[in-house]
Amino acid sequence: MSSRDTANVLWFDELHREDVNLVGGKSSSLGEMTSSMDVPVPFGFATTAHAYRYFMDATGLNDKVNALLQGIKDYENSDELHSACEQIRNLIVNAEMPADLADNIKQAYADLAKKVGQDDPFVAIRSSATAEDLPNASFAGQQESYLNIKGADDVVNRVQECYSSLFTDRATYYRHKQNFPYEKVALSAAVQMMVFSKASGIMFSVNVANGDDSKIVIDGIYGLGEYIVLGKVTPDHFVVDKDSLKIVEKNIIKQPVQLMRVADGGTVEQVVPDDLQGKQVLTDEQVIELAGYAKKIEAHYGCYMDMEYALDVNTNRLWIVQARPETVWSQRNKDKKKSDDGHVVAEADAEVAVRGLPASPGLSSGVVHVIDSPKDIDQFKQGEVLVTLMTSPDWVPAMKKAAAIVTNNGGMTCHAAIVSREMQIPCIVGTKSRNLAATDALKTGDVVTVDAKNGIVYRGKVASLLDKDKPAAGAAGQVVAAETFAPTATGVMMNLGDPELADKYSSLPADGIGLMREEFLWTTYIHEHPLYLIEQGHPEKVVNMLANGIAKVTRAMAPRPVVLRLSDFKSSEYRKLKGGDKYEPHEPADLLGWRGASRYYDPKYINAFKLELAAVKKVRNEFGLKNLNIMIPFVRTVDEAEKVTSIIRGEGLIRSADFKVYMMAEIPSNIILADKFNQFVDGYSIGSNDLAMLILGCDRNNDTVASLFDERNLAVKRAIRHLIAAAHKDGKTVSICGQAPSEYPEFTNFLIQSGIDYVSVNPDMVKETKRNVAHFEQRIILDKMTGRGLQDPTDYSWE
Repeated sequence: MSSRDTANVLWFDELHREDVNLVGGKSSSLGEMTSSMDVPVPFGFATTAHAYRYFMDATGLNDKVNALLQGIKDYENSDELHSACEQIRNLIVNAEMPADLADNIKQAYADLAKKVGQDDPFVAIRSSATAEDLPNASFAGQQESYLNIKGADDVVNRVQECYSSLFTDRATYYRHKQNFPYEKVALSAAVQMMVFSKASGIMFSVNVANGDDSKIVIDGIYGLGEYIVLGKVTPDHFVVDKDSLKIVEKNIIKQPVQLMRVADGGTVEQVVPDDLQGKQVLTDEQVIELAGYAKKIEAHYGCYMDMEYALDVNTNRLWIVQARPETVWSQRNKDKKKSDDGHVVAEADAEVAVRGLPASPGLSSGVVHVIDSPKDIDQFKQGEVLVTLMTSPDWVPAMKKAAAIVTNNGGMTCHAAIVSREMQIPCIVGTKSRNLAATDALKTGDVVTVDAKNGIVYRGKVASLLDKDKPAAGAAGQVVAAETFAPTATGVMMNLGDPELADKYSSLPADGIGLMREEFLWTTYIHEHPLYLIEQGHPEKVVNMLANGIAKVTRAMAPRPVVLRLSDFKSSEYRKLKGGDKYEPHEPADLLGWRGASRYYDPKYINAFKLELAAVKKVRNEFGLKNLNIMIPFVRTVDEAEKVTSIIRGEGLIRSADFKVYMMAEIPSNIILADKFNQFVDGYSIGSNDLAMLILGCDRNNDTVASLFDERNLAVKRAIRHLIAAAHKDGKTVSICGQAPSEYPEFTNFLIQSGIDYVSVNPDMVKETKRNVAHFEQRIILDKMTGRGLQDPTDYSWE
């Protein structure tokens, strides 16, 4: 048994939602929001279920309570029920609390006073039962809350009164009807800093009037929120659209009275001043702020939520004072979805909603979730279909949950296409250029089937189409032959970003990782700008999180080599990390701006770059994973190559037989001056996406000119062939990590004939590329034997 299990008091920042058995639903939820979320929650502590059971055991009350409950012959007899419950409550309130438990509570209250810098602060004490706030049955609201409590002795008394409230008539009757034995329930008291509310209320992340989960409902009154629960005041009513966070309905009610705190403790009913009666309790901005918190909380918990809030009279700050799962519509909508069977339609009747480019093949069905901005991705749920304008690295957490992805913009080499192929998620891009933008054709809540083999989104669940995509089951007892792959002179590596996929893909017949994208580590684990973390005094967070993420991949792939591409965010992407606004310029074309090597030696960024190198050293030296190598992206000039490699050496990372420093070849200058770059690096990885873009002057993210973007263009092929020749002249290796080898087998043939050392492809293409490479190498041998060579060698030379 851990110390937490036997503690009498735990602080909110020590608690998580899994701790219902320790502190009940209310306290564990307050702890979850305090310790794991970015929402404003008044600080405090909770007495534990262990403390309650200790109290009941030490006072000998359990036998007496059991006897009184067993004596109730008819729970429908209100007088009989009330008499028994009143006797139980009196027994609990009049018992003497064990001295050590009372001292624990008093000490926690004193510590809270120190934390907030107040003598005897006012607190709210809320009962939290260990069986309350369950998704399918709510015991919430059946125990008592006490507001505006002050002083250690009074806090102890109120905690004891909370214990007694476990046996109100209503709570006792409800447990009986739910067949829930009282012995299985314990009570925690959440002791929380009091918000001196000038307004307060409740909100739901589903419209409780009709079950519409695309809306958020917010009710507000003047003063303390108890008068909403008691029904003494009709609140202002706001309905907010969950996607746009726009107020779509507003009903302002004249409120004559309010419940207010009294300066020396307790509460009192007061008349609302005449000039406030009939005036909107919350501003529109405050309503929208609350709706944003509701979205975050629902996304974090993964279910509809019932929340309470308060508006502080002194600071005008909004606080979330309680959050619990909503029970009624959670169950109704769950049952509705089960019976609805996902809007199944016959294949012959399937309506085409939108068409686009089939960027990552596959078939999937799900509920559409339209998201316009990455700031809203925390609301995206597992298994939904992500529909948006276009993705970027900060969208990855949502993309990992998606059943499929559909975008308005982009071509076959855009971010959405590349990442979806790596994650093997069906993806359609560029719908706007084909006929209709996906964000116009599809709405949140629509059920669709995404056929990313043919670039079509159908309305409804086309079950027969999905069934065709399922692999056929083998016959009973059938022996399946193990896959074998012929050895090849040209290596086949794998592109990988998400470290969580390393174990899954490590069994593929890849010769290593040719491109590990560091950006995934920032958007998945760190979320904060490196310079911000340095300023906050936590540079170790960068080093440790990067090292741990890198190690997952290098360990899974060992002893095969892993090439880590150092950070290649654009300024707009860095700016989206926490604290990034302070450090990032606003560039009109950041694709060609402050990125890659130009950052690393810049005095404004060099300290952040050194943290990346420290992480690499930690993986190699402390973790002993010597299969890790690095690659420098977007090196514009030879001078930049010299500066950056000098910094790398200065940080103790010396090029050697077991540590290579590679360079991305993605700018025409890298090709033209390859003989000059050779002295600073061990080899190159061709970024064919950016290289084709810069050679052809064609924005690869612009679907309007997508038809002109083609890595097979003769200009691009000549550049690649020249690079291979210039690199090999000085004993340097050349690989390619762009999309072309995955998409065009004939391009792989060209690369092999040109002498490339290895190709690096997405995981879904490793096996096929392995076979293609073996086939093309054999054909080259046959061609040589018969006197045939590269069909038109002069075409690929610019000499």
